[in-house]
Amino acid sequence: MEKKASEKLNNFFSNFKKLFFKKGVTILRPDDQAHSIFYLKKGYTRLYSISKDAQELTFIIYKPGDFFPLIPVINDVPVSYYMEAMTPLELYQAPVGEFRNFIKENSSVLYELLARILTRLEGVFTRMEYAIFGNAQNKVAAIILICAERFGEVEKKGILIQVPLTHQDIANLLGVARETVSIEMKKLQKMNLIDYQGKHLVIKNIQKLKDKSVLS
Repeated sequence: MEKKASEKLNNFFSNFKKLFFKKGVTILRPDDQAHSIFYLKKGYTRLYSISKDAQELTFIIYKPGDFFPLIPVINDVPVSYYMEAMTPLELYQAPVGEFRNFIKENSSVLYELLARILTRLEGVFTRMEYAIFGNAQNKVAAIILICAERFGEVEKKGILIQVPLTHQDIANLLGVARETVSIEMKKLQKMNLIDYQGKHLVIKNIQKLKDKSVLS
């Protein structure tokens, strides 16, 4: 994010109430009215839906510095999905009206908002491509790489994905069974492409992992 836009966002949201949520708490539900916008200071949340047969599909994982829900706030429509805390959260809550006025008066922030929406849209397109054309290993390798790009931090052992991801979390991102993810993760681990550092995934060889993600 552009530094100036980041500073403006921090300054704006710091004027409002700070909230704390425990891991697993549902922050938003379908049909909730978006009276507030949240600015994530610490922790990770996920935006997801639940099918009639109780299968979950995760659309977006939010990280510190993100704000949500954008579509209901901008378009003045009810919330369509669930928002759940993946870790303990610290966030600010600002009234929708004041946020709208803020972005109208600050072009750099409005540009940043647009850039984020387009980046996430591109990510959705990529995941759709793998969901339709890829095999199980393509899908798992690809989603790990996407998470590394968004949440990765380079360390001596490799690229550490800072958000803790369970096999079920990865399955929810892909729309596949957890058992499928577990099988493919074990294969990638045996190939010495990935490993774990506590609850966090580490990519040990990103180029070879990219090779495994290539659609055949």
